[in-house]
Amino acid sequence: MSTVAAFALQPICDAAVIGRCAVEALWLELETYPKPGLVSLVDSGSHDDMDAATFEASAAALEPFFRAFAEAGNRGTAMDGLRRIGIEAEAAMLAATGGVNTHRGAIFGLGLLASAAGACGGVTPIRSGALGAHVARRHAQGILKGPVLLHAPGARARRRHGVGGAPAEAAAGFPTVYRIGLPALRRGMALRPDDPEAARVEACFALIAATEDTNLLHRGGPDGLAFARRAATEFLAHGGVGQPNWRQAAESIHRDFMARRLSPGGAADLLAMTLFTACQEHAGHTHSLPEGSAGSSPFEIPASC
Repeated sequence: MSTVAAFALQPICDAAVIGRCAVEALWLELETYPKPGLVSLVDSGSHDDMDAATFEASAAALEPFFRAFAEAGNRGTAMDGLRRIGIEAEAAMLAATGGVNTHRGAIFGLGLLASAAGACGGVTPIRSGALGAHVARRHAQGILKGPVLLHAPGARARRRHGVGGAPAEAAAGFPTVYRIGLPALRRGMALRPDDPEAARVEACFALIAATEDTNLLHRGGPDGLAFARRAATEFLAHGGVGQPNWRQAAESIHRDFMARRLSPGGAADLLAMTLFTACQEHAGHTHSLPEGSAGSSPFEIPASC
């Protein structure tokens, strides 16, 4: 095949748009309140070492790296190459925040999704399910066989408590984003059509209820995780953001998390990934996905990407 023909077959990728979409997802996650135990523009949640300004500096520093992820995905870069971009992104984050880990999980998850958006051409709307399917098909082995950060809190929690955490979620194609995050975002939009923040709160609580969050395990152990999931489940069972006093109820749970020093950072990362996926696939507005049984793929692998 000639060089010209090969180039013609490569999807056009607007990496700058993808990078901005990823950073916008981080901004929207930060702006969302109440999020139990998490940093927002209102307060610092259960954290003494970071605040909204820390997250703002981190997000700004990461935009060029999300562009780089998209460009790499468009070139067909393997997991080792994506990992190198991630290491550089983490160094930039730590430099911007004075050594505080604000977005390590988001760099990993959003980086993979941005690379998938680049591989799909970066032209929205991308077919529903395409981003997760691409990550699972192209990078699952590289993700699971990659190096383990032995001293990272999430890695320690995964080893100690036997949960898969972020690597397993990514290798499976982000099923929690598709099965939990996006449906909850749609539900929140239907319940509060004039309040986009409410939809994000609904998604956040749904993700907390469904996720074995290694950040919660690290901070509170199995009891802390169980408390967090139970509180989020009860909020949703009472109508979520559809209940008349939803904001007060969510704020009460937020205070309970703060009193216990619980912070569901994994759910925060998944919320940002959900928002990015909705942006790229327009899945937050139009698409739905089959539930699928445990252990099966939550979506068909699209032929278009």
